[in-house]
Amino acid sequence: MTTSLAEKQQQFNTAMDKFANRPVYVWVGRVVSFVNISLQVALLALTVRQSISLFQQMLTIAIAYILADFINGLVHMYMDNHDDYQSFVGPLVASFHLHHRTPNYTQKPLLVVYYHESGAKIWLAFFLLAAVAGVWQGVLTGVAAYGVFYFSIFSSLAEVSHYLCHIPSHPAQYLGKAGILLSSRHHVRHHLADNVDYAFLNGLTDPVLNLNARNVFPGYKNTTDLHYALYTGGDTENRS
Repeated sequence: MTTSLAEKQQQFNTAMDKFANRPVYVWVGRVVSFVNISLQVALLALTVRQSISLFQQMLTIAIAYILADFINGLVHMYMDNHDDYQSFVGPLVASFHLHHRTPNYTQKPLLVVYYHESGAKIWLAFFLLAAVAGVWQGVLTGVAAYGVFYFSIFSSLAEVSHYLCHIPSHPAQYLGKAGILLSSRHHVRHHLADNVDYAFLNGLTDPVLNLNARNVFPGYKNTTDLHYALYTGGDTENRS
């Protein structure tokens, strides 16, 4: 059964009402932030006990960087096009969609952004649990152990990269201009066009992501972006 636009807009508003008035949704983000950062610290403590060569370190960092750009882009793609507002996580989905109407973010310390925005990554908590268990049990060793650690760090760093794209005057903008992180010039196309450029660590994998998006999703401009058209509440910041 096809749901009309008016019904979706009502579902969106109901979901945002739950997000604003039910403390559980605030605590989900806080708990996930704490879990993700704690597990990253634990993973670091387990991983640094192992030794790999400088070449292996550099290669592992490069591969983890590219994979983080791609995997986080895939999650972003799914979330931008997901519209189940009536499930338990529906309010979190609705809140996520509001990032498309927020061009400028409030300037905050980058470490605060790193910690706080890690709370948006519920999937990362499960990845980190598996990674810590794998390294602890000796299933993941050497390059594999460092790889999952770097991947987790880059996944959280992707949120900082995206945040900087929405703070044009931030001193760290040079990281985007240098191609180390995502540039504002690259990211703006995601907001102006439709169903493109989902990567938000650097944007290296956007050509592959864009091909996938064209074959899987119809785009958000005429779907989920319309669902918040009648919403009059406050924006949520720092979502990809």
